[in-house]
Amino acid sequence: MSTTAAAPRAEKVPGQFTLVLHSHLPWLANHGRWPVGEEWLYQSWAHCYQPVFAALRRLADDGYTDLISLGITPVLAAQLDDPHCATSMYEWLADWQLRAMEAATSPDADRRAMGHREFRAAAGALADFESQWRHGGSPQIRPLVSAGVIELLGGPLAHPFQPLLDRRLRQFSLREGLADARLRWGTQPSGIWAPECAYTPGMEQEYAAAGVGHFMVDGPTLHGDTALGRPVGDSDVVAFGRDLTVSYRVWSPKSGYPGHANYRDFHTYDHLTGFKPVRVTGKNVPGDAKKPYDPALVDPVIDKHVDDFIDCVRSRLIAESDRIGRPAHVVAAFDTELFGHWWYEGPVWLERLMRRLPESGITVGSLATARRNGFVGDPVRIDDSSWGSGKDWRVWEGPQVQHLVRLNEEVTATALDCLDKRLDGGHGIPDVRDEVADQILRETLLTVQSDWPFMISKDTAAGYAQDRAYKHAHATREICEASDAGKEQRAAGLAAGWRRADNLFGALDARRLPSREGGF
Repeated sequence: MSTTAAAPRAEKVPGQFTLVLHSHLPWLANHGRWPVGEEWLYQSWAHCYQPVFAALRRLADDGYTDLISLGITPVLAAQLDDPHCATSMYEWLADWQLRAMEAATSPDADRRAMGHREFRAAAGALADFESQWRHGGSPQIRPLVSAGVIELLGGPLAHPFQPLLDRRLRQFSLREGLADARLRWGTQPSGIWAPECAYTPGMEQEYAAAGVGHFMVDGPTLHGDTALGRPVGDSDVVAFGRDLTVSYRVWSPKSGYPGHANYRDFHTYDHLTGFKPVRVTGKNVPGDAKKPYDPALVDPVIDKHVDDFIDCVRSRLIAESDRIGRPAHVVAAFDTELFGHWWYEGPVWLERLMRRLPESGITVGSLATARRNGFVGDPVRIDDSSWGSGKDWRVWEGPQVQHLVRLNEEVTATALDCLDKRLDGGHGIPDVRDEVADQILRETLLTVQSDWPFMISKDTAAGYAQDRAYKHAHATREICEASDAGKEQRAAGLAAGWRRADNLFGALDARRLPSREGGF
C-alpha cells in the first residue's frame, strides 16, 4: 500500500488488522415499496453503498490497496445490477431532492435547515449515481477487485441459513453463488461470508469441494480465541473469527459509536418529509424531545471515535501477540449497511479510519492476505454456531419460527422430488436447460432465505417476512404440482410468470443440482 500522507509513522505494531464488511439485503424488487420493500434497498443504496464505494474509489486513487475483505451476496448484487432497480433508484433519488425542496420552504427554521441539507445531499447522490452507477453495481465492484483494493467474499446464491438446509440444495446454492460472482466480476472468490456466520460440522468439506479456502465465523465459534485463523477439522479450509473486543467498540447489542448524542438518530422521522431531523441526544430521550441534528457537532466526534478504535486495535494486537507468542491477527466485522444506513456518519468514519490505521503503525490487509502471510494456527474442531442471539441457531429454528422450519423442509422436499423426476427420469441429464426446473429452484431458494425467520424472530416487519416466505413457497408448490401431473404447458406458463415477477439469477442452471447420490 502507498499513501500520499506526510504525517510521521508511529512505531510498528505486530500482526495484521482486517476489516470485513458483509453486504446483504433480501430480494425486494416488485415486493412492495413502503414501509418495507424496495424503499429498504434505495435507502441503503443512497446512504450506504454510494458513499462507501465513493470512499473506496478515493482511497484507491490515493494508492491504497488490500484495504478490506468485502462480502457482497449474490442476491444483493442481482438487485444492484437489475434494470428495474436502477431505474427506480434514480426516481427515488429525484424524489428525495423534491422532498428536500419542499422542506426548504417550510416556515419552521429547523425543518428549513434540514431541507437545505438534504437537498445538497440528494444532489450529490444524483450526480454520483449518474456518473458511477447508471450501468449497475458491477462496474463499481469489478475495478476495485481487479486493482487489489478489496478482497471479494462470495456466498450462497440467496443467503440461506445453511446448516438447516438440505445438503444437496446447500451445495448447489454455494456453487451457483460463486459462479454468479465470477460471471459478474470476472473472478471467483476464494473466501466467503457464510450467511449469518452459520456453521455445522462437515460444511468445511463442502467449502473445500467448491474451491473456498476461508470463511468467517463469530468469535465464540472459535471458543473466543480469534488471534489466528484456524483450519477446520481435517481440511485446509480456514475459519477466521470476529474479534468481539474490537468489533463491539463500534456496534454491539447494547452500545457502540452510533449511539453518541451528536450523531443523527436513525429511528426518529419527520413525518411531513420522511427525513431524519434529530440527533440521538440521549439514550432514553423520547423522539419528540430529541434535539435538531447539527452537522457542526459531528466532525470532532468522528475523529474521536477513529482514534479510539485505532487505540483499541493497537492494544488488542499487542496483547494478543504477547499472549500467543507470535504476531496476531485481529478481525473486526460488520454489516456494510451499518455505515450510512444505520449510522449516518459511518462512511466518513470508515474512510478516515482506513487512512489513519497505517499511519498508526498498524498493518492492514484482507483475510486472503492474512492466510497467505501465515496468520493461521492449529486445526480446530468447531460446533454448531452462528453470530445470532446466543451464538446458536435459536433465531432461525426457535419456537417462534418453527412454522418456517417446517415450511422450508416441506417445500425443499417437494422441489427436490419434482426436480429428480424432471432432470433424470431414467434418461440422464437433459442436453438443454429446463426453464421449469430452473424456476422451481429459484422459488425454493427465495423461500428459504435466512432473512425471513430473522425478521420474525426479531419482530422487524415480521408480517412482510412471513408473507414473502409463503408466497415463494406457493410458487414452488404450484409449479411442482403442474409438473408432477404432467401438465407441462401449465407448468411452463407458471414458471414463466413467476420468472417475470422476480427477474434474478438468470444463469442458474438446475442441471447442476447434485444428484441424490451426492455427486455433481
